[in-house]
Amino acid sequence: MKALLGRKVGMTQIFNEEGKAIPVTVIEAGPCVVVQTKTTKTDGYEAIQVGFGEQKESRVIKPQKGHFTKAQVKPVKYLKEFRLDDAEEYKVGQELKVDVFQEGDQVDVSGISKGKGFAGAIKRHNFNRGPMAHGSKYHRRPGSLGALGPNRVFKGRKLPGRMGTEKVTVQNLQVVKVDKERNLLLVKGSVPGPKKALLTIKASVKSK
Repeated sequence: MKALLGRKVGMTQIFNEEGKAIPVTVIEAGPCVVVQTKTTKTDGYEAIQVGFGEQKESRVIKPQKGHFTKAQVKPVKYLKEFRLDDAEEYKVGQELKVDVFQEGDQVDVSGISKGKGFAGAIKRHNFNRGPMAHGSKYHRRPGSLGALGPNRVFKGRKLPGRMGTEKVTVQNLQVVKVDKERNLLLVKGSVPGPKKALLTIKASVKSK
C-alpha cells in the first residue's frame, strides 16, 4: 500500500536535467505510525489506522488516550484509516515514511480547499455579468430563477453562497523528488488547501 498523511509546506520550482523549470508543491509526508489494524475476522474488512503529527498528552481526550496507550504509541494529532487487502502485514507501532513513494510515481492528493467566504454567482459559478452601462440596471445579480409552474427553486440551483472549504482531490500528480532525510515529497503541480493544511497522499487509482 502506498498512502501517507502529510502537511502542505508551500510551492516552489526546481530545474530538471534539461534545465526546464518545474512547478512543485512541497509536502511534509510522514512519518506516520500504525495505531490500529483491522481484519476481516475482527472488523469485517481489512484496513489500518494511521496517525500523523505530534500532540501533547494534555490535549488528548481520555478515550483517545486509552486508544494510544493500548497501541503503545505516542499521542498524534490526526488519525486516518486506509483500506487495503493485506492489513495483517502491518504491525501496530510500525512507522511509515516518505520512502514508500519513489520518483516518477503517480499520486492522488486530497485536502480541504481554501475558504473564500460568501461569494456571488459570478465568482462561485463563473456566471457572466450583464452590461455595465448605466441604463442596464442588471450587473452582477443571479437573475431570474425560472420555474414559474412549480413556484419553487429546484435543488441544485447555482446561487450565491459559501465558497471553498470543501474536500478536493487532485489526481495523477507526478512525484518529482523524494527527500528521505527531511521527509519531504515534491509533487508536480498544485494541491488543495493553504500552507500547513493536512493532506492525504495515495497511489493514483487512474494512473496511465
